[in-house]
Amino acid sequence: MKDKLIVALDVATLQEATRLLEELNGVVQIFKIGSFLFTAQGPQAIRLVKEKGKKVFLDLKFHDIPSTVARACEVASDLEVDFLSLHTFGGFEMMETAVSTLYLKEKRPKLLGVTLLTSLDDAFLQDVMGTSGRSVRQEVLHLAHFAQSAGLDGAIASPEEVEAIRRDCGKEFLLLTPGIRLADPFTKKEDQVRTTTPREALLRGADCLIIGRPIIQAKSPREAAEEILKEMETVIQ
Repeated sequence: MKDKLIVALDVATLQEATRLLEELNGVVQIFKIGSFLFTAQGPQAIRLVKEKGKKVFLDLKFHDIPSTVARACEVASDLEVDFLSLHTFGGFEMMETAVSTLYLKEKRPKLLGVTLLTSLDDAFLQDVMGTSGRSVRQEVLHLAHFAQSAGLDGAIASPEEVEAIRRDCGKEFLLLTPGIRLADPFTKKEDQVRTTTPREALLRGADCLIIGRPIIQAKSPREAAEEILKEMETVIQ
């Protein structure tokens, strides 16, 4: 069960990250390092988590020309990260090149395609992308298929789309789900739009839940993580 919970280390310093790693030791096995911590501390943040014997999900959402992304993936692989995100908007060639670049490595990270961020909705498709006639759910499903066809190991999508992706992409396609909020009516969604509870996300087919603020901003991050794991255990026996 601990391998299904990923805690986002959305903090600015190694001291804060160390505090969370120590408090969550024995409860959480996988930690996400995103653009906030990585920009502030760089590869040292990855080394810190690995030295604690934990797995790293490096979530930098690579999106650039194929050769640049391929080189970035090589560097991340050399840093021994366990999961790595690419943005599906970078295109088929970008994703396929990343896959082929890491193919022969003895140990490589799982490559995950970011679909649409959980802060986006149908209005985004209309106003920014100019998409007509396709809903967020349909767009996310299309992008998940896109990632799978390019050879990626899985995708990152909100709980609202997980069930459809699981049905269409199969059991082996890894699905990581952010946008997790507790059932407590006082829990704020903040900038998340497409959200659900840990239990509901698993029931819909998510493999791993990515959770940040409900844990790291809790009075006791350890207790918050333990409560979430208890809820998750009611789904997976």
